[in-house]
Amino acid sequence: MTASIAIREHAETQFAEELSELKKHDTRARPPNWELSPWAVITYLMGGKLDSGLTISAKYIGNQRLMEIAVATLATDRALLLYGVPGTAKSWVSEHLAAAISGDSTLLIQGTAGTSEEQLRYGWNYAQLLAHGPSEQALVPSPLMNAMRTGKTARVEELTRIPADVQDTLITILSEKSLPIPELNSEVQARRGFNVIATANNRDKGVNELSSALKRRFNTVVLPVPASEDEEVSIVVKRVAEMGRALQLPAEPPALKEVRRLVQIFRELRSGRTADEKTQVKSPTSTLSTAEAISVINSGMALAGHFGDGVMRPHDLASGLLGAVVKDPIQDNIVWNEYLETVVKERSDWKDLYRACHEQQT
Repeated sequence: MTASIAIREHAETQFAEELSELKKHDTRARPPNWELSPWAVITYLMGGKLDSGLTISAKYIGNQRLMEIAVATLATDRALLLYGVPGTAKSWVSEHLAAAISGDSTLLIQGTAGTSEEQLRYGWNYAQLLAHGPSEQALVPSPLMNAMRTGKTARVEELTRIPADVQDTLITILSEKSLPIPELNSEVQARRGFNVIATANNRDKGVNELSSALKRRFNTVVLPVPASEDEEVSIVVKRVAEMGRALQLPAEPPALKEVRRLVQIFRELRSGRTADEKTQVKSPTSTLSTAEAISVINSGMALAGHFGDGVMRPHDLASGLLGAVVKDPIQDNIVWNEYLETVVKERSDWKDLYRACHEQQT
């Protein structure tokens, strides 16, 4: 019987060879309980070439200084908050930082409106609790508690989605580096190497502001949208290739021309003006992030591979493009149709895409 393969492996598994080689060649000082030195963590994130000849792939394409600030923060006793609009690779960076620093990116708490204090701190096995009362055996540790006990990095995704009173559970943990367990008259003290990476954005609905006390416990690094079109195209091409292999899509990698057109459309609609800055356009309610661009390309490749000849064409791209832009069926439809008629239609080399988008709506 063939063993099943995960759709998406954890970073420390997917890039195990790179992490192992970095560890072998890493002679620089490492903070307590870190798998790699800060220099090697940056090399893992930003890419580079080792003396052994192995090329380390770039996990983050962008401003290296931001990553250096993030890593330097985690080397101190201060927690890290990765902040930015949706789709700016906050979760991606968080996962890879944890994988490089602790060799484990799975100590994760997913923040939602329903996240409880117990999910951040600890819970109880109620069968054990009823049978024997409060005890270590009845305690169910959270990923955060496990990170404290092992000196690893814990991750809290979408911190601002968690109710404000539950968020503040983190204050004692981050300031005192301990987690009281009053039921057992004891506490868990964090081992060296423990830290927290949280992510947050202020664009989605259901956002809860962080208290000033909690904000002081974090060093905030704002992850921006890609600075240039070329940078964003590079990110999309790289991630599409990786995901295409993981999903085993039966299609050729998309032509650079199609990726560049999609990225240009997203950037123009996001900024409210065309690339040449000659025409003002309206922006839709959707965020049109780099992550969404990757999703549109993957969708087009799936259509081309399963229902076409394996080559992604404008009509394959148009199918996902409409769904990405038009989230509000009334407001966004107006914005998209206006953009099609005033921008896409007027570009002589975009006639094929204009026809495909127009057909998609009829």
